[in-house]
Amino acid sequence: MMTRNERGFSLIELLVVLVILGLLAGVVAPQVMKHVGKAKSDSARLQIGDLGAAIDLYYLEMGDYPTTAQGLAALIAAPANASNWNGPYLKKKKVPKDPWNRDFIYKSPGDNGDYDLSTLGKDNQQGGIKEDKDIFSWE
Repeated sequence: MMTRNERGFSLIELLVVLVILGLLAGVVAPQVMKHVGKAKSDSARLQIGDLGAAIDLYYLEMGDYPTTAQGLAALIAAPANASNWNGPYLKKKKVPKDPWNRDFIYKSPGDNGDYDLSTLGKDNQQGGIKEDKDIFSWE
């Protein structure tokens, strides 16, 4: 037989706890999500820097940048007629996706330099602010 002190929580007590947890989640979650978006943009900048270093190493060995048609795949597999190719130029044997799981945009010769490397941000549209902002190798 249970005594009064051995019984579990009442329904009212459980509801109060759930309301408090809901309020906390409502306050904390937006702050956390704000930092997640910024982290993805920062990660994209770092990835563009790493890919740029690999492209520059390719240039040093090959004497030219990969063409737009060859794309970033030239960093992991030798293009046709590439006698000086000494890759792969990326640690992982595949071209990484941007933090939003899309291919980076590569163009060579570029409009802003020897090559252009970019991502369109979270919204995948030109322009934008905050995490929707485009990220470029030449900025």
